[in-house]
This record gives sequence, structure tokens and C-alpha cells, in this order.
Amino acid sequence: MRLVAVDIGGTHARFAIAEVAGGKVVALGEAVTLKTAEHASFQLAWQEFERLSGGAQPTAAAIAVAGPVGGDIIRFTNNPWIIRPALIPEKLGAGKFVVVNDFEAVAHSVAQADAAHFLHVCGPDRPLPDHGGISVVGPGTGLGVALLLRHAHGYHVQPTEGGHIDYGPLDRIEDQILAHLRRRHRRVSVERVVAGPAIVDIYETLAAIEDRPVARLDDKTLWAAGMDGTDPLAAAAVDRFCLSLGSVAGDLALAHGSKALVLAGGLGYRIRDTLVASGFADRFRAKGRFDALMAAMPVKLITHPQPGLFGAAAAFAQAHLD
Repeated sequence: MRLVAVDIGGTHARFAIAEVAGGKVVALGEAVTLKTAEHASFQLAWQEFERLSGGAQPTAAAIAVAGPVGGDIIRFTNNPWIIRPALIPEKLGAGKFVVVNDFEAVAHSVAQADAAHFLHVCGPDRPLPDHGGISVVGPGTGLGVALLLRHAHGYHVQPTEGGHIDYGPLDRIEDQILAHLRRRHRRVSVERVVAGPAIVDIYETLAAIEDRPVARLDDKTLWAAGMDGTDPLAAAAVDRFCLSLGSVAGDLALAHGSKALVLAGGLGYRIRDTLVASGFADRFRAKGRFDALMAAMPVKLITHPQPGLFGAAAAFAQAHLD
């Protein structure tokens, strides 16, 4: 069956034609990216994709959205669009459809992507397990967390809000990062420390420790300066981010009872070399009596170019397995 796969974020909406069969994605066409600010509604963006693609599209849709998907109306945090799932057949002409959270889609992509789309990070360099749990963690604008459960009859994706568990510092520097964040937040979740924007708070904390005045810089500027080494303090903030990400990823894998963990998202891919060379692996393993268990767990990074689109199509294939 052919369908339209859609991955909608705050800034961009990506579309592609996919083909599914037997519960799996067998083909994914080239992605078309539209700016959400240039279209007044999802329906109008869908029509623009139809125009760019040369006419009417398949009458099935797989839609991944950045935000909660329950209820009669789906609203977006960073764009004015809304989606009413009950009206999708009428408005889009899609008689069959699924709507999933964007990180749920990423977990589906982990379930179905080829082994060539995974980069080894740490732990044993072996394929992801065929049975059991795989934690999927994605630092981006926030921290996405899902649990992929593989079993004899296929797999199941359990979306979670794991990015909102409490942050637990492990050393004096992280104590000070927590104190810095507490000035603004009564409760500090792990998302405040291991998502992309957190580099600002980490940087400002390190500057305070060094008694150095710093200019107010945005997260994109700090990531660039930290990765290319032009600002040693920003580079130290990147290293500290990797340490904290290792701790959080290990905690989540331990809590899930997983046999492996996969990092996802564009940020993880951009810092992949730094991540491998950092203290991420040591922190991932550092779980006291469970050190040996964690050391035996493979950690991978998914490198699929369109995990949201691929995963949305995979979610549709699973939902319409018959």
C-alpha cells in the first residue's frame, strides 16, 4: 500500500510517499520540506505537497506531530496549525490514517531501520537484540524517550514522558548546574540539562565557577563554538553535556530493564564524534552494583536521514498490519 508520510514540527513539515507491506516500510520516497510559517493550515500544506508532486496523492496517511496526540484537536506548540483527526478523511481524502507523536515515530524507525543506519557508540559492538527492550532517547529541543519492545510476534512501541523525570547531579559541578536551574524552576527535570537549549545554562554555570563574565549567547552559537573549539568554555560545556547525557541514558535504560539503548535526533548525530570520545560511556555504565550489567549493553546512534517520515510510515504499517 502507498501512503503519504508526514513529519510536522514547529518550523517545518516534511512529506514523502511511502510504501508499506506486511507491517513494514518497503520504500520511502524523497522528502519534500515546507515551512509551516508559509502555510495557514495543515490542509493547505498538504495541498501544496500535492501540487509539487504532480497531482492527487494516495488515500492513506501517516502523520507524526511534535506534541501530544490525544483528544479531538491536536495543537502545535510552535505553529498555529491544528489537526482534527476525525476530519482527516474529509479534509485530506485519507480514508486510512494514523497520527503519532514525533518521538513515537522515531522509535518505530529504530524498530525497522536496517543495521547500516546505526552507528556504534559504546558497549559491545553487536546488533540490536531481536527480543526484549530497547530504550530510545533523543536530545533535541526537548528530551524524547520511548521504549521499544521486541517479541516473537513483532514489536511494540511505548511512548513515555521520560524526559521529565527528576535530574540527579553526580558531582560538585552538577550540583551547581542544578542550583543555577533552581533559580528559575522549582522542579528540575533531566530535559533541563540534556536537551539542546540546556547548553546555555551549563555554559553560564561553568562561567560562574571560573568567575568569568560571559555574553548572553543562544544555544546554536554555543554549540557551534563548543564543537569547533573556538571557545574553550563552550567546549567544556559540550563535554559536561555528554557526561550528563550518559548518566540520564543509563538511568533510563536501567529503569526500562532494556537490553540496548539507541540515541536519536539531529543533535546526537552532530555531536557523535565528541560523544564517542567523551565520558558518556563511563557515566552510562556507572550504576554501582549494576556496572557490569550496563557495560554489557550496546549503545547505538540511529543515522537514518528521515527517521520521522520513515517511522510514521512504520507506525501506519503496524496499525494496519492486516
